[in-house]
Amino acid sequence: MNTYKPAEKDTMYFIGVTTAKSSIMKVFPRWIEHLGLDAQIKGIDFVPHDKPEAYREAVSFIKNDPKSLGALVTTHKIDCFRSCKDLFDGIDPYAELLGEASSISKQGNKLWAHAKDPITSGLSLEAFMPPGHFAESNAEMLLLGAGGSSLALTLYLINKAKHSKDVPKKIIIANRSEQRLIEMQELHADMDFPFEFAYELCPKPEMNDAVTAQLPEGSLVINATGLGKDTPGSPLTNAAEFPKNGYVWEFNYRGDLLFLKQAEEQKQDKGLTIEDGWLYFIHGWTRVIAEVFHIDIPTSGPEFEKLSEIAASTRS
Repeated sequence: MNTYKPAEKDTMYFIGVTTAKSSIMKVFPRWIEHLGLDAQIKGIDFVPHDKPEAYREAVSFIKNDPKSLGALVTTHKIDCFRSCKDLFDGIDPYAELLGEASSISKQGNKLWAHAKDPITSGLSLEAFMPPGHFAESNAEMLLLGAGGSSLALTLYLINKAKHSKDVPKKIIIANRSEQRLIEMQELHADMDFPFEFAYELCPKPEMNDAVTAQLPEGSLVINATGLGKDTPGSPLTNAAEFPKNGYVWEFNYRGDLLFLKQAEEQKQDKGLTIEDGWLYFIHGWTRVIAEVFHIDIPTSGPEFEKLSEIAASTRS
């Protein structure tokens, strides 16, 4: 089977579930024009946990097509990596550690797998959390979901703790299924960190509500699930109580965003600071574009702000 046609110009792919709905389809052409590149983006949609041969066909095509330069991968990061590991000529340390590929690029004729989330999630976190917040309080962090993005953020904080006290005293990971919690716990067990990890099996949203209710004032609650984006819903029920003066981070920026709406309803009464996934989206894409096209894109400063403005101009 040969589903893919050779690219006629430099092409970056977006491997996801509903790629046509992503803002990147509007943002990418404007970014590329600003960056002075002659390139295009194409979406490749798979159902979650698709057949290994589907991932292998796409990755093999990118590897062998001269003008197909790489890809950003969402949702399928772990499945794609596991299905195609032997196709990669190089694997960066985070990709090896996490067992996922969020980015695919070429270095000469070598195909590389990268995991960018430990970098981009950290950049996004630091952009909205006040400096010193965790060092000066008893605030904890609750990660709803134990997928790759959740694990990546914990790795960022473990690395940050080597040179900073501004990390949570306790990080709680709640997940619907037990296996992902076990895998995360095993990975954490091989690392040194100064804070406490707790792993909560919460197959029902009401159980996530109970964990959320126990958080100290000022804690950060994160929706690291796909609920609210590709799949409607929220990991919490409408009865959930966010922590007083807390912080709420919705990793998603599109979809029904029910988790975000639940937080907005309590924003005034609880004094919440709320962040959606838009800045995470910008950091995530700019890091991968820099890798795929081998160009320098700063993570802050005037040029980054300009790229952010271009992206914001496409939001409805």
